[in-house]
Parts: sequence; structure tokens; C-alpha cells
Amino acid sequence: MDKVVNVGIIGYGVVGKGTVAALMDNYETVKRKTGIDIVVKGVADITIDKKQDEYLSKIDIVTKDAMDLITNKDIHIIVELVGGYTFAKDFVIKALENKKHVVTANKALLATYGKEIFPLAKKMGVDIGFEASVGGGIPIIRVMKEDLAVNNILEIYSIINGTANYILTKMTEEGKEFADVLKDAQKQGYAEADPTFDIEGIDSAHKLSILSSIAFSTMVDMDKVFVEGISNIKPIDIAIAKEFGCVIKLLAIAKRHGNDIEVRVHPTMIPFTNTLAQVNGVFNAVYLKSDRTGPTLHYGQGAGSVPTGAAVAGDIINIARNIASNINVRVPVLGYEKQEENINIIDIKDIHSSFYMRLMVEDTPGVLAQVGLILANNGISVSSALQRESSVECSGCVPLVFMTHEVVGSQIINAVKEIDAKPFIKEKTVIIRVEGN
Repeated sequence: MDKVVNVGIIGYGVVGKGTVAALMDNYETVKRKTGIDIVVKGVADITIDKKQDEYLSKIDIVTKDAMDLITNKDIHIIVELVGGYTFAKDFVIKALENKKHVVTANKALLATYGKEIFPLAKKMGVDIGFEASVGGGIPIIRVMKEDLAVNNILEIYSIINGTANYILTKMTEEGKEFADVLKDAQKQGYAEADPTFDIEGIDSAHKLSILSSIAFSTMVDMDKVFVEGISNIKPIDIAIAKEFGCVIKLLAIAKRHGNDIEVRVHPTMIPFTNTLAQVNGVFNAVYLKSDRTGPTLHYGQGAGSVPTGAAVAGDIINIARNIASNINVRVPVLGYEKQEENINIIDIKDIHSSFYMRLMVEDTPGVLAQVGLILANNGISVSSALQRESSVECSGCVPLVFMTHEVVGSQIINAVKEIDAKPFIKEKTVIIRVEGN
């Protein structure tokens, strides 16, 4: 006899509708593969009366009140797709307290309140699916939790914000200013009216918090992730990067060194030959390096109603299979039963890296010698240096560029502080971390 699993979806926006469409359009496909009737029993949205389409007329419960779904005894899985921290948190907590399994795409909520939400799910004996919270349609959460379970994950390099990647791609291809490309991205629907979370790296940091919490078997709080955005990147930096055979990407990076881990989001200069350098536009990619499997690359569409809705539906199907087999939770929510202790997160000042430095200086003799002395006094070894023609952006200035060998972050920070205090410096020095050979 076929098993019926009923689903209640809170939030009928882009992803909510994409999830409903995936489950209803491919109902027969899902049933053939699982032997389960997965039924969208209810949808809740505060503007539901303004949303009319071919799906809502086929759903039993259409309401403005999420509690109508959360307290309904016939609903097995609650899907939270409203986003944000406030109402979403309340809905998830109430659903767990009512012993409902939960599926969410809300990376901000999990990165900020995971320490509260995940233990509650365990206490109530229910599951949380969050595949769609990182990378949209890219299967990465379940891969890390299950397929790579035998591995110690050592490194994560990822492009996990499509808006920032689109902007940097366009700046690279067309040589335009950041502000101009951002406006274009907003017109194209790739950037929000308020793009702060995307362009300042916050969205990527939310996602990296989740990935590193799984990878390193310990909860990594969002406030422990170093975050730097792309709004200060200039066309001149991209042009000079090309001269060095590199491209600039907003990378979310996590690495393990014994009991020490680093978690950081920032613009990064990488060689053209690096696989992530070829990830363009709104696409996302996650590169993992594990001790047994070695390197793996996971690539695909990082946003949009169809791929993200499919990822949400995948979590629903996974939980429905467990319910049909009378299993509440088959895999721990973060992939491990016991959290590792004594894990230390390295301060960004203590992380080793190579650096690109761009100074805007007066076009006068002796400047290069003075800067070189400051770098030497701070223990910074330079691998390359170049001086460009006078800049149209800064009258009487010339760009002076250095590529350093690997140094500790604090050395660069101290040197830049000293350099920027000099009267020949006309703009704040730009530094970009460099990864790869």
C-alpha cells in the first residue's frame, strides 16, 4: 500500500512556487521513484489572496496563517521559505515543537540561530533538510554529510553568491565600474534593490558558516567568519590581475590545520588556470579537498525558482522516504553525532597568504624606495612590482602595484597602516589576497 506524506509550505514567493511546481508537475516521477504520494497539503502566505495560479486551486489548505499548517495533525513536513530571521525563526521553532520535520532554504537563519535550532530538532526527534540553503540547485549538503562521510574534509574553496560573481564577471569582460555593473544586475533581476548582503559578502558568509560546520564537525558561528565584500574593486585591479594571469573572484574559503580552522570570505585573485576562474555569471561552484577522495568540484545554478525549488523538493523527498520507512532521523542534521571539541578559529591577522597591493601615489622620485623600505621593515618579500601610467581617476597619481610572497596577515596590515600615513599616498591602499600558484 502506498504511503502518503503531506507537506505544508510557508511562503509562496519565487522559491515557494518553484517547490510546489516541482512536486506537482513531477508528481508521477516522484511517486514512481519513491512509491510515496507526496502531497502539497497546504500553502501559507500573508499575500496569498493576491497569488492566483494553476497550483493553488489544487491545494486543500490555502491560508494567510502559518499556524494553520504547523498545528495541522495531517501535515508531516513543514517547509519554511519566508526568509529572514524573525517570523521564519518563530515558524521553524513552532514546527519543531509540534514534532514536524522541517525543510528550509534559509541560510541566514541557520547560520545565525543554528545552535538553537539544530539541538531542538534532535530533542524532538525530527529532521531538518537545508540542501537549498547553499548553492541553490547544487547537491552539496547531502554530499558532504553522507557521500564524503569517510573523509576528513581539509579545504573548501567556493563561489556561492551569484550576484557578486555576475558583477565581477561583467567587470572583467567589459571593463566597467562596479556601480554601473551593479545597476545592470539590478535591472536584469540578478541583484536585489538592497544588494548589501550579496556585494558585501554576508550571504556568502552565511553559506560558508553552514558548509564549514558540516566539514569540520563543529558549529561555526557566523560572527567567526571574516567577511569582506567587492564594492571597492576597481577596473584597474581587474586589468592588472589580467597582466598577472589572474582573475578576481569573491571566494568563500575554509581550511583545516589540525585543530585550527580558517573561515573567510573576501575578493581573491586566482590564476586563469584555476578551475574556479572559469565559473562565470550567476553560476556557483564548491571545490572540496578531502583526505581520502581528494579534490571534487560541484558546479551549477546557485539561485532561481526552478533549481532552488528542486533542491527543496529533494529534501522533502528524502525525509518522506524516512517517514515511509518509519525512520524519523537517519542522518544527524549536520552529519555527525558528536561535535569535535577544542577547535580554534584562526584570526584573519594570523592567516598566511600572498597579497596584491595597489597604491595610488604622487608621481615623484623616491616613492618606490620609501615603500620598499616599509615593506622590508615589516618582513614582506615582494615577488613582482610594477608602475602604471598616470591615472585618470586620480590627477597627478600613478598606480604602484606589488605582489608579495606568502606572509602573515598582520604584516600586511601593519605595513599598509604605515604606508597610508605617508603624504605621497593619495588613496587608501587596496589589498587583495592571492590564492593558487
